[in-house]
Amino acid sequence: MSDRRDIRDGLEPGAPPELLQLARRLADERPVPSAAFRGRLRRHLLERAAHRSVGARIAAFAGSGGLLLALAAAGAAGAGPFA
Repeated sequence: MSDRRDIRDGLEPGAPPELLQLARRLADERPVPSAAFRGRLRRHLLERAAHRSVGARIAAFAGSGGLLLALAAAGAAGAGPFA
């Protein structure tokens, strides 16, 4: 959300007053979504976040890290693509 402090009279030296009036009018007349829409959006985002499992991410990172370690060990032993 914007704040009245975002529009300052001294923002730009020599700024036309019409420009500052327009900025104030746009800030005052900015449409705000209804509370029902914001509530539905919040519930939807929270539901999506609940579906993402932290355990799955940990397993993916651990698996890829293990694969990279095995690849590095094979290279150090003289085998593999980096030998």
